[in-house]
Amino acid sequence: MTKLRATDGPLGILLALTAVIVSLLAMDSLRVLGAPLLSGIVSLETQYFYLVLMFLMPLGFLLYRSNQKTDLLPLDVLLALINFLACGWLYWHSEQILDEGWEFGSPEEAVWVSYVLWACALETVRRVAGWSLFILVFLFSLYPLAAEEMPDAISGMSVSLQDTAIYHAMSSESVLGLPFRAFANLVIGFLVFGVALKCTGGGQFFIDLAFSLLGRVRGGPAKVAILSSGLMGSMSGSVVTNVLTTGQLTIPAMKRSGFNASAAGGIEACASTGGVLLPPVMGSTAFVMATFLGMPYYDVALAAAIPAVLYFVALFLQLDAFAARENLQGADEDEIPDLLDTIKNGWYYLGAFAVLVVLLLVMQREALAPWLSTLVLLTLNQFSKRHRWGAKDVFDFLVASGSLFVELLIVLSGVGLIVGALSLTGLSGTLVNELLFLAGGSTLVLLLMGALTSFVLGIGMTVTAAYIFLAIVLAPALIQGGLEPLSVHLFILYCGMLSFITPPVALGAFAAASIAGSNPMATGFKAMQFGVATYCIPFFFVLQPALILNAEPIVIVQAVFETLAGVSLIASGVQGYLPFMGVIRGFVPRALIATGGLLIAAPGLGNIGIDIANSEFALVGIVLCGLALMVSTWLVKARSVAVDPRL
Repeated sequence: MTKLRATDGPLGILLALTAVIVSLLAMDSLRVLGAPLLSGIVSLETQYFYLVLMFLMPLGFLLYRSNQKTDLLPLDVLLALINFLACGWLYWHSEQILDEGWEFGSPEEAVWVSYVLWACALETVRRVAGWSLFILVFLFSLYPLAAEEMPDAISGMSVSLQDTAIYHAMSSESVLGLPFRAFANLVIGFLVFGVALKCTGGGQFFIDLAFSLLGRVRGGPAKVAILSSGLMGSMSGSVVTNVLTTGQLTIPAMKRSGFNASAAGGIEACASTGGVLLPPVMGSTAFVMATFLGMPYYDVALAAAIPAVLYFVALFLQLDAFAARENLQGADEDEIPDLLDTIKNGWYYLGAFAVLVVLLLVMQREALAPWLSTLVLLTLNQFSKRHRWGAKDVFDFLVASGSLFVELLIVLSGVGLIVGALSLTGLSGTLVNELLFLAGGSTLVLLLMGALTSFVLGIGMTVTAAYIFLAIVLAPALIQGGLEPLSVHLFILYCGMLSFITPPVALGAFAAASIAGSNPMATGFKAMQFGVATYCIPFFFVLQPALILNAEPIVIVQAVFETLAGVSLIASGVQGYLPFMGVIRGFVPRALIATGGLLIAAPGLGNIGIDIANSEFALVGIVLCGLALMVSTWLVKARSVAVDPRL
């Protein structure tokens, strides 16, 4: 049973109004509308933050149930009202908090308000994100009370209950910390754009476009899933939403063309996960990363471009090899729309996409980009007879936006409590030193530990929460080991996103399984199989800065060529099919080809203190691939001799 209450009554109206108010606050704060229109209400950034908190966090009590009861309880309304008043009180006293340094010494009433906000943040996290994240946030937020009593490896400076509450509520490092600031300053606009894209029928357009381009080729419906989910995901920024949007059509089409249910669900999950790693949008976590690194989102998006392309090339090649081996054909002709008709009916989606790309990556106006792109999309949509909105559509759009605001703000506020506890006690520095000690000073071991930890944290935390935790604890250790800060943070993001296709959590695969009618765990393992080459890509780019465009052009071209060659061979080895050679017989040749591809793509390890060049890896890889072809040829000849009727 879903935790969400129905939003078709007064609650829906409240959500819609809240979406409008928060959007106006965000646009005014970013000066999207030109001169500030709300300067009499919002003169400080913290006032804006407390207003956003005041309008969104209380809705967590109204929108999400505390238990299995559906009806809105008086207690829920009371908690929402108390939360609203506490945030309003903090907004009203924002100037005093800043001018008089209440973070370091507050009047008694401010302490009680801080307790209220802390408690409300914890309870809304429990309702929205579940017990796993709640327990983690709860324990970390209380950690400052007993930091000095902890074992040396996790000890820190203890702080009183009163000072801890004040720090959580009034500092710029906890509830209003980096995750919240990224949400309020950047993410809101991109959430609105993603919802607008979905509500105007963007998912259907990208599916039709992909079908018209790729529907006829070998394994066509699956390749359609890759293209459509990649395009949709690059702008929507949500894996599960992407699966539920594009998967409704691509998964049944794959099943009709011969893919079994688990394979169809696994392919869609992989494609949707990759879409969120593809610029220009990349999901909310990428904006948190840009804020964390103190760099323009433009730089993050450019750096992520080549790894994202490698992800989709690896998935496409592996799928093509699978389709060739299983002799899976394209979609039926009656399922394939005409390309010109598709573009004629949905050209304005491409127009909105172009506006987004130009503003984001060319003009570097990341604050303006989502709002203007949304305006272009919604305006042009009204000229479409097929998708023109009425009052009900506008209401649904606002409700969906408001619901998404509430969910993400509450999760990020909870993560902020973790960040605040680490900052207040100095634990993050202690953990960095302990990690370096456990890894024996080996950066490669730290990378493996980080990848594994990302998967483990993904079981009980959102990707954003897992990223922020590792960005504080693990990233400094990796950077001390000689790696580039941007590549380290992208590595953490990628490993966290791969949890969407990695059992036992595999939320993307489980969502796809619900559409495919397949076993969720089997679908998760199929997604892992199709995405096996993509598990290597984070290690490639974190060890080879050229893959994030941090090198001379000739070095970048060489690195991309080597990685593409290696990824192609990994895909061929895993699926047992090599272009121009056909099916690869036997486990040993397949394993040799996959291993050879891994070595060809592997970067050198000189930047982490290991004197091994990538040319040495590549030479061994080429030898292994040659040996694999010899063994495969011998097996084919041996089999043909065994079945020769003349013998």
